[in-house]
Formats: sequence, structure tokens, C-alpha cells
Amino acid sequence: MISLGILLNLVFIRGSLSSVIPLYPGTLDCVEAVEECMSEPECEKLYRQLDYCVDEEAVATLTLDARQVCSDAQNALLHYHSLQECKCQRGSRREPTCLRVYWTVRFPQGYDDIETSPYEDIELELVRNSETSKLASIVAVSSLPLDGQNRCLKAAQDCGLFEKCGALRSEYVLACTKRVAGSERCNRQKCHRALRRFLERVPEEYSFSLLFCSCNDPLCGERRRKTIVPSCSYEERDTQPNCLHLETFCLRDDLCRSRRADFQQNCQPSPHSPSGCLRESGAVCLKAYAGLIGTIMTPNYVSNSSTEVSQWCNCEGSGNKWQECLRILHMFTSNACLRNAIDNMGSSNPRPVEGTPLPPPRPSPHFQHDELHVSLLSDLNSVEESEEEKQEEEEEEEEMEAAEEFNVIPPFLDKATVTNLGGTETGRVQSRACSTAGPMLMLMLLLLLLTTLSWG
Repeated sequence: MISLGILLNLVFIRGSLSSVIPLYPGTLDCVEAVEECMSEPECEKLYRQLDYCVDEEAVATLTLDARQVCSDAQNALLHYHSLQECKCQRGSRREPTCLRVYWTVRFPQGYDDIETSPYEDIELELVRNSETSKLASIVAVSSLPLDGQNRCLKAAQDCGLFEKCGALRSEYVLACTKRVAGSERCNRQKCHRALRRFLERVPEEYSFSLLFCSCNDPLCGERRRKTIVPSCSYEERDTQPNCLHLETFCLRDDLCRSRRADFQQNCQPSPHSPSGCLRESGAVCLKAYAGLIGTIMTPNYVSNSSTEVSQWCNCEGSGNKWQECLRILHMFTSNACLRNAIDNMGSSNPRPVEGTPLPPPRPSPHFQHDELHVSLLSDLNSVEESEEEKQEEEEEEEEMEAAEEFNVIPPFLDKATVTNLGGTETGRVQSRACSTAGPMLMLMLLLLLLTTLSWG
């Protein structure tokens, strides 16, 4: 019976894993830390004082006297170690609240520390044993010969065949291409939110293959550069903003500030490291880089013929802060850690590493809505939405239905696939096979259960 229980758990959990990594055991979440603080009158008083300081600073610059009061409260809170040592979980529901707590207890001293990540410090050994081998398996698969075909097209095709990837990708494509009524611009806030949802909920086997697919020609490079819909997510129509201004806006937002600090810590280069990374982990660097996508500091490839990445900004008009502005640009353009991590991800000759198998592809209802019947297993594996997100999805449901066939990166046109077979006999056979896979699996489990009970 124990074995059967494990088997059932594996069946229902499979496919529901996201890129969100739980807090490492022993790490205290900042939401829990502030709850402990609220139970002590003195700690509660100090924290509420700092919280008030943060709100006031958001409206207008504090006076010197007011800033001193805030600084005294911050120093007094140093005695509460749980608040000082707490961390946050990437992509969790409580991430905004957690980050608010993290930065509040650091105001005003250390409030602009953008080199220490507020997120949990994943044990490097854990990363080496799981994430690195996982990414290596992606490299191995993405580097298989494709008969001269475009790897970025193949990555888009694979995403379309996996239900969660196809659905969330269609969601961000719609959010990033729809124009606001009476305007030629998109809703960048909705575009960013949809991009973050995609990267936080889709397994890296698919999301990273889209972001870091290797290219040998400009056409492939252009497709890779447009994966995150740059014209909405970060590009301005008239001119590039100054990098210093971009970072100033980022530091005013808890999420952007946090993702910026996470990138700075985990992609810090080192000339003495074989990988080029101070933390000796390209996998962690790629996760931190992907975390910036969907913020005001969204990076992307700068051309169609290289893997060089940067932010959409320049240093014109920086005055005596020219060097400081260049430092922001060089975080990407001259970062050996990031460059090596991206190059290794798309390497044509990956090192042999035992990796984990890719999740089996499942046709997305956005491509097979006429013939695919979503099974009970699909419902159990779906990601639970917050109330706000549910309301937004209901408002956009009709728009999503009208855009079901839209795909900014279409699948292969010269080969028969699930997405372009249409009404052919092969398509119907594949669709029926996918739609019956769920019932057959349930039948096998029931037979196994009956067999186990008979042994008892």
C-alpha cells in the first residue's frame, strides 16, 4: 500500500512542478518573521515606524530629522535577528508581501543595497545535483541534430505541445501585443505580469529552451530576440532611456529592486573561476537573469548574430555619472559569468552529464481545442490562481478565445505536427491517443490497487 501511495503521488504531481524553488530548510520567510515581530510590542512599534517611513518616502523626500528617526528605528530592529536574516521565495504568492517586509527593515540604512539578494540562498550542492544536471539535460536535448532546422522554432513547437507552456505563452503573447484602446501602445504592466507568470510557472526545460536556444543564422537570432515581445516589454518608440534613470525607477519598486539584487549576487563574475561565476553556478545565474524579465529592467539579445545581451538603455546625457552608467551596462555586456552561462546553455558540444528526462509533451488546448478533452489529471496539475488573477482571466476570457490560434512563433511549416495537422487523419489519430492517455493510466492504477488489495 505504501508503494501504491507513492506511485499515486508521483502520477498526480508529475507535470505540476514549476520553476519556483522552495525555501531551503532552516530559512525563515519574512512574512513569518514579521508575524513574530507583531507579537512583541516593542518590535511592532519599531516596525510600524519604519513602515510609515517607507510610505512617506514614496510621496516626498524625507527631511533630515525624519530620516534620523527612521534610522534610529532601523538600528533598534537589528536586535531582532529573525527580521534581519529572513528571506523570500521566488515567484510565490507571498513574494510581494515578503519583499515589502525585507526592504522595510532595511530602510533607510541599506535600503539601496542592490548586491545582496533578498531571496533564499540555495545551497550550491543542491544546485549542482539538481538544477545543473537539469539544465545540462536541456542542453543535450537542444543540441541534438535537427537537420539544419531552426532550434528556436523547435523550442517554440515543444512549448506548444506542452499544455502549461502553450497556455501561458499564449497568455503573455496576447497581453504584450494587444493595444490599449485609443493608443498605439500596449499595456506594459500586464505584459510584464504575464511574462513573469510564464517564467515562474513553466518548467525550465521549456522556458529556458525558448530563451537560450542556440542559433547559427540571423533569422533564428531574430526569432530568439522576439521571444519575449520586446516592442512591448521594454522598447520605447522614440529613443532609448538613460540607464541611470532606468535603475532609479527600478529601485522604487520592491520586486524590480529584488530581482536586480538577485542578478547582481548570482551573476557576479570572477576571473579565477572556471565557469566565470563567483558562485560557480551558471544555472543559478540563468535563473537570476530570467527573473529580470518582466520588470522595467528586462534584458534581451542586442543583435541577431550573437548571444550578447543588454538592457534597452544607453549612457547619453549621464554627465559626471558616466562611469556609474557604464557599470550598469557592463553588468550584461561585459559579464563573463552571464556570457558563459548562456553560451553553455546553447552549446553544440555539451559536457556529458546525467540529466533528468523532459516532461512528456501534451497538446495545449490553445492548439487542439476542437479535439482535445482535458482529463482529470490535467485539472489536478493546473496551477492555482489568486483571486486577482482569476478576475483578470475572466475579463480576458473572450479575448483569449478569439486569439487561440495566434502564435508569435509558429511551429514548423514543413513538417507534420500536432499544431498544423489540422483535420488530417494523422492529426486525429494523435489527438485520440493523447485524449485516451489519461483514462488508460487511471485504469492501470485501479488494476494495481485491486492487485495490492488481493495480496493483503
